[in-house]
Amino acid sequence: MDVNEVVAEAARAARAAAGSLAAAPAKTIDEALRGMARRLTAAPDPILEANRADVAAAEADGMSGGLLDRLRLDAARLAAMAEQLDILAGVEPEPARRTVRELGGGLVLQEWRRPVGVIGANYEARPNVTVDVASQLVKSQNGGVLRTGSAALASAIALMDEVVAPALADAGLDPAAVQLIRARGRGSAEALVSQPGLIPLVILRGSGESTRTLAEKAALQGVRTLAHADGGGVLYVDAAADLDKAFTLIAAGLDRLGVCNRLNLLLIHRDRYAELVPRVTEAVGPRIAVSLPPHDHPLGYEWALDSAREATITLAPADGPRDAARIANDETSGLAAGIVTEDATAAREFLAAYAGTGAFWNATTRLLDGFKLLNVPETGINIDRVPGPRGPVTFRDLSLRQYTVVPADRLADLD
Repeated sequence: MDVNEVVAEAARAARAAAGSLAAAPAKTIDEALRGMARRLTAAPDPILEANRADVAAAEADGMSGGLLDRLRLDAARLAAMAEQLDILAGVEPEPARRTVRELGGGLVLQEWRRPVGVIGANYEARPNVTVDVASQLVKSQNGGVLRTGSAALASAIALMDEVVAPALADAGLDPAAVQLIRARGRGSAEALVSQPGLIPLVILRGSGESTRTLAEKAALQGVRTLAHADGGGVLYVDAAADLDKAFTLIAAGLDRLGVCNRLNLLLIHRDRYAELVPRVTEAVGPRIAVSLPPHDHPLGYEWALDSAREATITLAPADGPRDAARIANDETSGLAAGIVTEDATAAREFLAAYAGTGAFWNATTRLLDGFKLLNVPETGINIDRVPGPRGPVTFRDLSLRQYTVVPADRLADLD
C-alpha cells in the first residue's frame, strides 16, 4: 500500500475510534493510564526483547553513544515510565466548561474545552516517547497517529501492542483510537503532515533540519504543527558566580549528552574568562571536548545533533548579564538559558533580557522538561516565539476553545 494511504487509513481508524475517548468520563481515562503503568512492569519481557533488537541493530549501524542511551530500555526505565503514568492518572483534568461572564438579557458566556479529534506525532527514536505521547493524547481525550524513528520501531510496536492498546481495551475504550505507523522510512513522516482533513495538528520533535523541513511541508499542506526542532541549553557564569555552584551546574548539564536541554553553550564573564577556561576544560575532560574561540561553527551549534561530536560544549566570553542574554537570544534556539550568580541585580538583568522558553537562576537547564517542571509527561517542548503553547507541551495544551452562549437559567440543564 502507498505510504500516504497507510497514514490516511490509520488516521481514519483513529478518527472513527476517537469518540470513545471524547465521551469517556475522567475516571475511565485515568483507569486506562493506570492500566498502561501496570502493564509496563508486570510483563516487561516482550518490550525489553524488542528493545534489545533495536539497540543491537543501531549499534551495528554505528549509532552514537548519546543516541543509544536514548534508545535503550531497561527495567528501571520501564518503572520510571510507569511511575509517570500513575502520576498523570492522578492529575485533575482541565474543566470541560467554565463561565466567563454574564452578557445581559439572561445570557451567560461560557468557555468549553473540546478535543482536537486526531493529533499526529512524529518523534525521534526514543521508545519512552511513544508512551509519553500516547498517554498525553488519551488524557486530553484525543485520538492519535504516532510515527517514530525507524531505529525504535520494534520497541514502539511492542509498547503499543503490549501496553497502550490492551490498557485502553481493558478500560472499555476503543484501542484503535491511538495508531502507530509501522512503515519504515521518511515517507511516512511526510505523509503524516499531509492529511489536513484527517490530522489537522501534528506534534513534531527530533533533529533540527528534518523537523524544520517537515514543519514547512505541513504549512504548505494546511496542517498546524507544534514543532520542537532545536535545543541546546546555555549557562552563563557571571562575575559574581559561586564557583562551586557553577561547576555543579556544569556537571549537571552534561549528565546526558543526547537530550535537547543539556549544556551546549557555556558563557563566562569576560573578567573571569581567562581564569576559568582551563578549569572548565579540566573539569569536563577527557569525556567532553571544549570548543574555544575562534569557533569553526555557529556559536549556538547544537552538539546533541552531531553524532560524531556530541561530547562537546562551546565556550565563549560575555560582557555581562545583558550581553549573555543577547547571545542566548540571537545565537541559539531559544530553548533554555541560565545564569549563575550571587548578584541579584545581575540575575534580574539576565532574566529580564532573555526571551527564550525557559530561564534559570542558579539552576540547570536540564530542568526544562515537562515532568521535572510540571510533574506530568510532555509531548515535546515548543519554542515558537508566537502566542500559543510554549515550553513543555502537555495534555492541557491539546484542546480547542469554544465560546458558548446559553440562557443563564438553563445552566443546570447542561450538567
